[in-house]
Order: sequence, then C-alpha cells, then structure tokens
Amino acid sequence: MTSPQELKAIVSEGLLSFPVTDFDEQGDFRADTYAGRLEWLAPYGATALFAAGGTGEFFSLTRSDYTNVIRTATETCRGKVPILAGAGGPTRVAIDYAQEAERLGASGVLLMPHYLTEASQEGIAAHVEQVCKAVKNIGVIVYNRANSKLNADMLERLADSCPNLIGFKDGVGEIEAMVTIRRRLGDRFSYLGGLPTAEVYAAAYKALGVPVYSSAVFNFIPKTAMDFYRAIAADDHATVGKLLDEFFLPYLAIRNRRQGYAVSIVKAGAKLVGRSAGPVRAPLTDLTEEELAQLDVLIRKLGAQ
Repeated sequence: MTSPQELKAIVSEGLLSFPVTDFDEQGDFRADTYAGRLEWLAPYGATALFAAGGTGEFFSLTRSDYTNVIRTATETCRGKVPILAGAGGPTRVAIDYAQEAERLGASGVLLMPHYLTEASQEGIAAHVEQVCKAVKNIGVIVYNRANSKLNADMLERLADSCPNLIGFKDGVGEIEAMVTIRRRLGDRFSYLGGLPTAEVYAAAYKALGVPVYSSAVFNFIPKTAMDFYRAIAADDHATVGKLLDEFFLPYLAIRNRRQGYAVSIVKAGAKLVGRSAGPVRAPLTDLTEEELAQLDVLIRKLGAQ
C-alpha cells in the first residue's frame, strides 16, 4: 500500500502517462491486450500511470468496464509502477469509483470534473472534499479542468480539511491562476501539467515551478517521450526545439482538426506502431485514413522506439 505522502513524492518527479483503454471492434473492453500494453510501457520509466483517465476514455466506460480496467492495471503493474485511477462525474458517482479504485489496489485517484453542470467554488470544493473523505488510505489528485476549476483560496481550505489531497493537475493553462496557486500552496501539493499534448507547454510550466507533466504520446512513442522529458529537465533547448518543430507542432496540426482528437490521435498512434487499442467509443471519432497517413510520416521520422 502506498500512503498519500509516499504517492505525493512519487508523482513530484519524473514523467507520468495515461494509457489508452483497449476495445475490440465491437467497442468492448479487451483485458488481454490492455495488460500487454501496460507490460510494454512499464519498463520505459514513467513514474506512474493513470488508468481509466481522460486518454483512457473514462467518460465512456461503464461501471463494470471501470472495475475491469482498474483491476487489470493494478494486477499487471503491481511491483512495477504505481497506478492512479480516474474518478469523476456527479459526486456520489465519483465516490463510488474512488472507493472501487481503492478496493482494487490503486495507489491513488485522479479526480476529474463533475461534468455538465456549472458550480460555485464552494460547490466544487465540497465535491472534492467528499471524495477525499470517502477513501481511507489513498491519495487524491484534483484535475483542474473544464467546469471544475478551483482558485487558490479554495485549494488552501481543501489542503487544511483533506490531508490525503496531495496533488493539483492543471488542464486549463491560466498562467496567473497557476502562479498564484503555486506560490500560495508551496510544497503542500505535487503539481502536474495536464494540458492536452503537455509537451508543448512543458518548458513554460517548468519555469512556473511545475516540472512534472503527463504524456499522452508515451502511449506510442515512449522512447521519444522520455527523451523529450529528459531534455526539458536538463534545459536542453536544442533537443526540445528540434522535437517541437519536427514532431509535436505538426502533430498538433492534425490533433486540432476536430474536437476529441486529443484522444483519437493517441489511439491512432498506437495502431500505427503495431499496438492497436481498437477504435474510440462514441461520442469520439477516429482519424481519417488521410490523417492516419500524415501521422505515420511523423512517427517514422522519429525512428525505432
């Protein structure tokens, strides 16, 4: 069992990633290929993996899917790399998922947005607090994104009331708010960059005091993802610039063509490197054949992984 403070130390350094979830052609979860994916990715050096996260299509999973995904991840990665489980949706639903993740042996929870309805700062804080207090022995990282954004004042209150709230992952990119939170909360939290294709923002976030981020491309170019992270850590601007120009910016040009492609393009990459995770579930859509071909060219230029 990893304590909340131990988890905080783990996710405070290194590269994090969130594996895609494997589906067959009918859209049903495939535990065997998902386990194989985790076994392939684990040795590359990610500090922790987020199972059933945003890139893992948490928003499209049934309750039984969720149990099977988290069980497969924790059993496959036990003793190799910590698993954090996604949880989200309405408060009582998020509590149910978080408790299931703890029961199945996850090291922590990534608390994603409550979805659909807008809420006040007090309401979002109550949502976070109730989930934190519903689990007994694992840490919680709150994902600041979409309609579930917290300011520094509310995070300060949550830090006092929820000892197991150990991390803040930012998926918004509001620099003034991020600087305020980082300066106000100091070392109370571990801070993670969580914008889509986080590599593009990595240097800027490191300058803000947020050197850790989660990589989606780790799913299909794990060696390059680690090389980029090490270049950011070492202030190797030449390598960072080269990879941004030759891969990440052209990759963004494909990703930005349609809403939801931040997930779809990762599954497309996995398919192109021989690690297919099947199609995305509705309401997402897969890349076109033309877009697949363009992505294939970018991946091949990177060389063997």
